[in-house]
Amino acid sequence: MSEHQAELEKRLWAIANELRGNMGADEFKNYILGLIFFKFLSEKIEKTGNDILSEDNMKFGDIEGKDEYIEAVREYCINSIGYFIEPKYLFGNLASRAKNGEFIIEDLGLALKYIEDSTNGQASNDDFSGLFGDVDLTSLKLGKTSNDKNKMISEVIKHLQDINFNFDDTEMDVLGNAYEYLIGQFASNAGKKAGEFYTPAQASKLLAKLTTVGKGRIKSVYDPTCGSGSLLLKVASQVEVSNIYGQELNTTTYNLARMNMILHGVKFNDFEIRQGDTLENPQHLDKRFDIVVANPPFSQKWSANDSFLSDERFASYGKLAPSSKADFAFIQHMVYHLDDEGTMAVIVPHGVLFRGASEGVIRKYLLKEKNYIDAIIGLPANIFYGTGIPTCVIVVKKNRKNDDDILFIDGSNDFEKSKNQNYLRDEDVEKIANTYKNREEIEKYSKRVSMKEIEENDYNLNIPRYVDTFEEEEEINLDEVVEKITKIDEEMKEVDETIKNFCNELGIKAPVM
Repeated sequence: MSEHQAELEKRLWAIANELRGNMGADEFKNYILGLIFFKFLSEKIEKTGNDILSEDNMKFGDIEGKDEYIEAVREYCINSIGYFIEPKYLFGNLASRAKNGEFIIEDLGLALKYIEDSTNGQASNDDFSGLFGDVDLTSLKLGKTSNDKNKMISEVIKHLQDINFNFDDTEMDVLGNAYEYLIGQFASNAGKKAGEFYTPAQASKLLAKLTTVGKGRIKSVYDPTCGSGSLLLKVASQVEVSNIYGQELNTTTYNLARMNMILHGVKFNDFEIRQGDTLENPQHLDKRFDIVVANPPFSQKWSANDSFLSDERFASYGKLAPSSKADFAFIQHMVYHLDDEGTMAVIVPHGVLFRGASEGVIRKYLLKEKNYIDAIIGLPANIFYGTGIPTCVIVVKKNRKNDDDILFIDGSNDFEKSKNQNYLRDEDVEKIANTYKNREEIEKYSKRVSMKEIEENDYNLNIPRYVDTFEEEEEINLDEVVEKITKIDEEMKEVDETIKNFCNELGIKAPVM
C-alpha cells in the first residue's frame, strides 16, 4: 500500500468518526460514502469538461449560463461518462459556500437529484437511477432543525473538500481502494448488519484467486448476492474483465455497489448491477458467465415453492433446498449461470457438505450425475462479520480436467487472531490458492480424494473425513518429570533456609512455608 493511500484512508476514517456524533456507524456510512462519491463525480465532470473546452480556451466553470456550451458538454459527458452536473452544482462550489456559512443543504439535494435526472432515457440510466436515495437530507438523525442539518452536512463537505481526489492514471485505484477500506471499517462496526453488504477483503481475494487460475482475460463475472460489489472488484483486480454483473436484494447496498463500481473506474456500460431477490426474481436468466462468485447469506429462508420444480435452474435435481436453508438454492442458481468452461466459487456453512434429506439429494446429483465439484476448502471460524461459524468454499467446474478426484483443503487452522475477529493473512490465502492450483497433497492439510471413496461415504463431503489433522500428543517422559520436580523441591528448600536465617538475624519468627 502506498503512503498516499494509507494517509487517505486514515483521514477519511477520522472524518467519519469525528463528524458522525451520536449517529450509528451503519447509518452515517450512507452520508459519508454518498458525499465522497458526489465529490468524485464532481471532480471527474470538471476534468472532463476542462479537457473538451481547452480548444476554446475555456474552463468548465466558465460555461455557467451559456446554454449552447452547456448542451454541447452535456451531450459529450452523457455519452462518455454517463452523467452530467451543471457547474453551479459542483461539490467545490457547494464547499466554498459552506465555508462562508451559507445554507447549502437544499442545493445539495438539488445537485444529487440533478445527477440522477441527467441520465433519464440514457444508456446509463440503470446505473444512476436512485443512486443517492439513501442520502436522506431531511432525516432527524442529522439534526432537529434545518440549520442543525445544514451545519452537520456542511462540516462533512468542508472536511472532504480539503482532501485531494485528483489522482493521475498511475494512482487510479487509490481512491477506490480507500473507499473499499471505509466500507470495511463501517462493516466491522456494524455487527450483524455487516453481513448484508461486505465480504472481508482477504476472503474476497481468495475466491478471486481460486476462480482466475490460468486466466488472463475473461468476458464476464457474476455475483448473485453482490453486496457492495467488493468480490466482483477483487476478481477484476486479478484478471482483465470485459463485463461485470451482479444482483443485490437490499436497496441501500445495491446503491453502494453501483457507487463502488464507478469509483473503481468501471465504465457505466461495462457493469450491470440489478436490484431484487435473486432466487425469487432473477435478473440475468438469459446469461452465462466465465466466473461466478458469491458469499450468500448463510442458511437464509426462502419460499421453496413447488413451482420452482419446473424452474430450469432447479428442475433437473428433482428436489429443492429446504425453505429453512437456501444454501443449495444459491448453489443451484450459480451452477445454472456458469459457462461450460467457467469456474465458480461459493462460501457456505459446513452443513452444506453433509446435511441429508433434499440437500443430500442435490449434493449427490452434483457429484454423481454431473461431477462438477472440483474442490472443498475449509476456512477458519469467525472470519466473517456477524457470525462466528466456520465456513468453507466449494469450487465448481462444469468441464473438470481432474474429474476422477476432488481436492480437499483444511485451511481452518491458518489465520491471525485478534480481539473480535479472525483474519486470513496473505500467506494463508497464497497457501490455499497455490495448493488448489497445483492440486498438491500436503500432510494434515490437503488430499485428493477419489470419487469412489466419496461414493463409499455416501457423498458426504465433510472435510475431517478425508483430511486427518489430528496431532498426537507428545509422549511424556516420566523420568524427566520426576527429575524436574526434584530440582524444584531442592530449590524451594534453599529458599526456605534463606528465609529462616534472615528471620533469625532479625529476631523474628520465620513464617511456615
